[in-house]
Amino acid sequence: MSVSLYYRACREVSLTEAERAGIERTVQAHLASFPYDDEESLYLYADGGSEPDEILAGSTKMPSDPGRLLPVIDHVLGSLTELRRAVPDAAWGVHLDDVDVPWDEEEGYALPGMRDEGLIAELGDL
Repeated sequence: MSVSLYYRACREVSLTEAERAGIERTVQAHLASFPYDDEESLYLYADGGSEPDEILAGSTKMPSDPGRLLPVIDHVLGSLTELRRAVPDAAWGVHLDDVDVPWDEEEGYALPGMRDEGLIAELGDL
């Protein structure tokens, strides 16, 4: 069974050209710095989402390798934090299957322990 991270931003007004350019820069930077060539990365749906007011939507399948899970989550959530800050007036939703990922104005999107070096090392040893 796989676990995925889902994300979406909704608002009544379409993205501006400047916002589209900022999103594209963030996506390209994310892809260039993603740590694993053989894992799924940040993926935005081409049509912006299936709901009429969705301006951005996507998903990322999480790795089955426990040693890669936290680095992938950290990287994708970091990119989503940048995207949210580029389009702050949208209603954002980010969740790992059925668990909401909290937003913090200072830290952005994060899950407890995802940057804990000891936990990352422990998972890498599994």
